[in-house]
Amino acid sequence: MATRNRILPRERRLWHTVFVLLLTVIAVAVVLPQCALAAAPVIESSDVPAPGLAPGLGLGPAPGLVWILPFLVLLLGIAVLPLLKRTAPWWDRNRNKLVFSLVLSAITCLYYLFRSHGFHAEPGLPSVGKLLHHAVLDDYIPFIILLFSLYTISGGISVRGDIPAHPLTNTALLAVGTVGASFVGTTGMAMLLIRPLLQINSERRHVRHTVIFFIFLVCNIGGLLLPIGDPPLFLGYLRGVPFLWTLHLAPQWAVCGGILLVVYCVWDTIAYRTEGKAVIALDELIRVPLRLHGKRNLVLLLGVILAVAALVPGKEFPGTSWIVPNLYLREIAQLAMAALSLWITPKEVRAYNQFNFHAIAEVACLFIGIFITMQTPIEFLQIRGPELGLTTPAHFFWASGILSSFLDNAPTYVVYFETAGALSPSHSVLMHNVVTATGSIPVALLAAISCGAVFMGANTYIGNGPNFMVKSIAERSGVKMPSFFGYMLYSVGILVPLFLLVTVLFFGK
Repeated sequence: MATRNRILPRERRLWHTVFVLLLTVIAVAVVLPQCALAAAPVIESSDVPAPGLAPGLGLGPAPGLVWILPFLVLLLGIAVLPLLKRTAPWWDRNRNKLVFSLVLSAITCLYYLFRSHGFHAEPGLPSVGKLLHHAVLDDYIPFIILLFSLYTISGGISVRGDIPAHPLTNTALLAVGTVGASFVGTTGMAMLLIRPLLQINSERRHVRHTVIFFIFLVCNIGGLLLPIGDPPLFLGYLRGVPFLWTLHLAPQWAVCGGILLVVYCVWDTIAYRTEGKAVIALDELIRVPLRLHGKRNLVLLLGVILAVAALVPGKEFPGTSWIVPNLYLREIAQLAMAALSLWITPKEVRAYNQFNFHAIAEVACLFIGIFITMQTPIEFLQIRGPELGLTTPAHFFWASGILSSFLDNAPTYVVYFETAGALSPSHSVLMHNVVTATGSIPVALLAAISCGAVFMGANTYIGNGPNFMVKSIAERSGVKMPSFFGYMLYSVGILVPLFLLVTVLFFGK
C-alpha cells in the first residue's frame, strides 16, 4: 500500500502535465483558424479556385517527399527509442512522448506556414489554421474522446476469477472478444477482456503469444461487422455507407477470425505442454469462478455507442427532424458518461483492475503527433493517388492495408474511400455500386478498402488505437511484449500469409 501511495502522486503530476500540454494544442487549434480568418483578405465567392489551388480540392502541387520525414521520424521514434538503453528511461515518461510528438508536429506546421500554396486555404497562417482545425478538432478530438470514454467505462467493469488457462479456455475468450468487438467496439471489448485474460494466464510462463493474438483478433479483425466496431467503418457510415452494409463482409470476417483462432489454439496447446509440471499444477490448483462486477457500466458502454451512432453533427437525430448541431454534443455525451462511470463505480472495482490513465495518456501523447504529421503523406496521396494505378479490389485491399499498418487506419480508409469514388468507370470494377454522400463506389472496391483498413491495422502497434493500450496494460502486468519490429515479425509471419489467402478468395478478380 505504501508503494501505491508513492506512485499515485507522480502519476497525477504526469497526467496533469500531459493534460495541460494537450489542452494548449487544442486551444491553439481553436483560436488560430479564427485569427487567420480575421487577418485574411475577404475574397468574393467564385467558382474559380484561388491561385495555386487545385479545383475542388484546395490543393496545389504534392508535398515533396522530404516533408513526410516528420511523420517517418515519429514512427521510427516509437519503434527505436524504447529499445535503446540511453533513451528508454526518457521515453518511458508520457510527458517526453508528448514533447517529441509536438516538436515534429511543429516542423509540419512550419512547412505549411511558409510554403507558397495553401492547405485548403490561403497560404500562410490560414493554411496552418486549416491544418490544425482538420487534424486536431475534426479528427483527433473525436478519436481520443471515444477511446478515452470506452477506456474509462470499461475500466470500471471487472471480470474476476481465475480458472485454469487451458488452450481451449483462452481460445474461447478470444472468440468471445472477436464476436463482441463488432458490437461494443474494438477498444471497449479490448479493455473489457484484456485484464481477465491476463489474470487467468497469470500462473503461466508463456503468455506473450496470447496477447499478440488478442491484438490481432479483438483489437482489429473482430470489429469488421458494424460501423461501431472500428473507427474506419464509422467514418464510412458518416459518409453515407448504410449502417448494416458491413454485414456483407461476414465471409471475410469469418475466414480470418476462424483461421486465426485455429492457429492460436494449436500454438497455445504446444506452449501449454512446455510450461512444466509445477506451473500446470499451480494453474490447476487456483480455481475461482468468474464473476462480473461493475455491471452498471455496461449501460454506460451502450450509451457511448448510441451517442456515437445517433449524435452525428449535421445529421437528423434518429426518429426526429432535429439536426444535431456541430457543437461536439456527441463528445460531450461520451465524456459525461465517462465521468458518471468514475462517480458510480466502486473504487475497489478499479483498484482490482489496477486502473490508471497511463495507457490512454500514452495513446493521446503519440497520436496528437501522428494526426498532425500524417497530414503531409495524406495530402500527397490525395493529389498523387490517381497516378498510383489502383484499379482492382486486390490493389485497394493491399494499398489501404499497408498504409493502415503505419498510419492510423481511420484516415487511411478515408483517403482510399475518396480515391475509389473518384475513379472513372473505365478505371474501376464494373459491378454494383454503393451510393454514398460523396459519390458512388463499386461494392468490390469498398469491401477491399474496408477489409484492408480493419484487418491490417493489426500489422503494427500503431495501426489501431487499442493495440498500444493492450501492449501497455500487458507490460504493466508483467508480460514482456516484443518491440515494435519484434511484433512485426509475428504479424508478417502469421497475418501476411492469411491476407494473401483472403486476396485469392475474395479480391482476386
